[in-house]
Amino acid sequence: GGRSGRRRRRGSGAQHHGGPRQRQRAGWCGAGLQHETQELASKRVDIQNKRFYLDVKQNAKGRFLKIAEVGAGGNKSRLTLSMSVAVEFRDYLGDFIEHYAQLGPSQPPDLAQAQDEPRRALKSEFLVRENRKYYMDLKENQRGRFLRIRQTVNRGPGLGSTQGQTIALPAQGLIEFRDALAKLIDDYGVEEEPAELPEGTSLTVDNKRFFFDVGSNKYGVFMRVSEVKPTYRNSITVPYKVWAKFGHTFCKYSEEMKKIQEKQREKRAACEQLHQQQQQQEETAAATLLLQGEEEGEED
Repeated sequence: GGRSGRRRRRGSGAQHHGGPRQRQRAGWCGAGLQHETQELASKRVDIQNKRFYLDVKQNAKGRFLKIAEVGAGGNKSRLTLSMSVAVEFRDYLGDFIEHYAQLGPSQPPDLAQAQDEPRRALKSEFLVRENRKYYMDLKENQRGRFLRIRQTVNRGPGLGSTQGQTIALPAQGLIEFRDALAKLIDDYGVEEEPAELPEGTSLTVDNKRFFFDVGSNKYGVFMRVSEVKPTYRNSITVPYKVWAKFGHTFCKYSEEMKKIQEKQREKRAACEQLHQQQQQQEETAAATLLLQGEEEGEED
């Protein structure tokens, strides 16, 4: 799979603007330069009539990646990814590239369909990291196949999510885009000793899938439990320090439910037995009455 870190390298048309540049922003209180963002590198990738800019930046919180799409009309859409998310995003791009390569020719769209209305996704993935969600959908419309990437930001309890930003990568440029991203990660990704973590797993119940993925960040090790249905996706993050408590709580309730269900089965069995006894008594009584009636008839 594309997630194995395997990367195809080839001569990319991406333009690399090296050399750190500093952009400084003044603080509100006029007490000098409060925030400083340093631009470490930038690449430009041209796909069809669109321009994509990939900028590696750094501030007090660390390094991050900005991806901007500039359309033919000059409209801009931007995504922001931490470097660790950028690595996962690169690996997902590998998966989409492989899937796209295996697809047959485009199917002619229904005549009744609106010209630019995309049909159902050919492949979908999503990433949840801290307060950001990234949705990736390989789609198709009359102009061809493309990868739509949408980012939403959770602003906090009760505030909901922001409207979100969306970029659309024409599928024919996915390899070039992935290679440009991979080069930036190789050159500017934060070198950290990869934590040894258990493999993730999943299970399917009815029309739902549950994914259990172990990850780590500056706060420590955690497990992300994601519930995915065809029209719905949600996840929770459980810190490592409470896994045992979670497990104990699940086991406790599992045992309690077993006892409750056992009692219910016993109760149903007792009711069924009582019902059968009553039925037998009624049948016996009916047979006795019938016999008495026949005997009385013979005496007459």
